[in-house]
Amino acid sequence: MIGYYILAGVIFLVSMYVSNKLKSKFKKYSQIHLQNGMSGKEIAERMLSDNGIHDVKVISVAGQLTDHYNPATKTVNLSEPVYSQRNAAAAAVAAHECGHAVQHATAYSWLKMRSAIVPAVGVSSKLSNFVIMAGLILSATGSLIGNSIFLVGILLFAMTTAFAFITLPVEFDASKRALVWLQQKNIVTQQELAGSKDALKWAARTYVVSALGSLATLIYFISIFLGRR
Repeated sequence: MIGYYILAGVIFLVSMYVSNKLKSKFKKYSQIHLQNGMSGKEIAERMLSDNGIHDVKVISVAGQLTDHYNPATKTVNLSEPVYSQRNAAAAAVAAHECGHAVQHATAYSWLKMRSAIVPAVGVSSKLSNFVIMAGLILSATGSLIGNSIFLVGILLFAMTTAFAFITLPVEFDASKRALVWLQQKNIVTQQELAGSKDALKWAARTYVVSALGSLATLIYFISIFLGRR
């Protein structure tokens, strides 16, 4: 278990670094005010309209970096700073979340796959660590069913790992759609576009770190299971 704690510590530190870097990037690009004077809300509504999407609402939600698209309610949810501010960071986030709305409207395959497994992942993410720990404890006490329970826990954790990797093309594609639209429609200047690209790049890295961390943990659990056979 010492190896697991070391691995978890390394993953935590890398995740914290990327998260702090993301916050600093958004703070930096929040200082680059858009020459067109559009707010995040206005940019989102414009991108939806340009893509022929008229049944999705743009609303404001509390918090920072809480922006997301909800396919169930068909709402682009923008955090308060993004919703009202008029800078490169807000433009990047607003357009990115609308990228998800466009994916939904066009039945983007990776988004459909991710949405389909959300209920199962919700259950597995809550149970996996508990089941894994129960299996390890039972195995240590000599129980014959310990390894079987441990394997079930690994399979549950594997589902959350798969979800993390399925999320990657969804996020990268949404950012690509956002940046292409921002540039083609001349919503931002070249300086503003560069800031938007950098901000979305660091946002994407948080998902990459999460996926790799989950994979590393899964491999570690599998190695323990194979070592006990």
